[in-house]
Amino acid sequence: MGNALGLGVGGRRSPRREEPLPNPGSFDELHRLCKDVFPPQIEGVKLVVNKTLSSHFQVTHTVHMSTVGQSGYHLHAAYAGDRQLGPNETQQAKFLTWQFDGEYRGDDHTATLTLGNPDLLGESVIVVAHFLQSLTRRLVLGGELVYHRRPGEEGAILTLAGKYSAPRWEATLNVGSGGAHASYYHGANDQVQVGVEFEANTRLRDTAFSFGYRLTLPQANMVFRGLLDSNWCVGAVLEKKLPPLPVTLALGAFLHHGRNRFHCGFSVTVG
Repeated sequence: MGNALGLGVGGRRSPRREEPLPNPGSFDELHRLCKDVFPPQIEGVKLVVNKTLSSHFQVTHTVHMSTVGQSGYHLHAAYAGDRQLGPNETQQAKFLTWQFDGEYRGDDHTATLTLGNPDLLGESVIVVAHFLQSLTRRLVLGGELVYHRRPGEEGAILTLAGKYSAPRWEATLNVGSGGAHASYYHGANDQVQVGVEFEANTRLRDTAFSFGYRLTLPQANMVFRGLLDSNWCVGAVLEKKLPPLPVTLALGAFLHHGRNRFHCGFSVTVG
């Protein structure tokens, strides 16, 4: 009797409903897991203040005092509607750029269109289009098309991308006419993660190999990141959160043996 209830009409089992495929995320996040392992470049003194004005509008203020580069103030304002559509404005010193982003996220795909520095009178524009599709729960394929135009120059670059995700590791590859970018992320446990990156630029005829690691100490609210690359650059950054305040302190140092160059920095992030 119990078996009869589990069968449909004619003794056939009811078809099992397939789980929907996940959204692949954005194209810029393909290498995110691996890049989060590497320490961010810190030089001089930096203050970052993040302010969320509403669920759709966010403003970031950055003040950077550098000893080797140009110091300045950076303002980033972002508006995100229901379909992640809105303008971004970036201003630093005397340099002004305009960028318009539009993103659509379906159940198993993501399409993004970016319009940068449009100038109708000067006939110059930069257009970047991204598309990602989840083929399985672990495999994502997609591509990027970059088109630029200015007086006397016009061109386009096509890049194909793929990512395979497993429970403990993730491998990503970008290949195009401009070069290749491959990354591998492995999470040993909740406290230790490692990452490997390989980048090749056909225009500059340059290749780079990098190894990074991240050590998380949750009880101390500390994160330690380190790196070593093929250019003999060694660096590390120590981050410390100060709960219950929304403040993060960071101290970093980098030594480039090939160029005999050393720099260090300190940053404070609020929000």
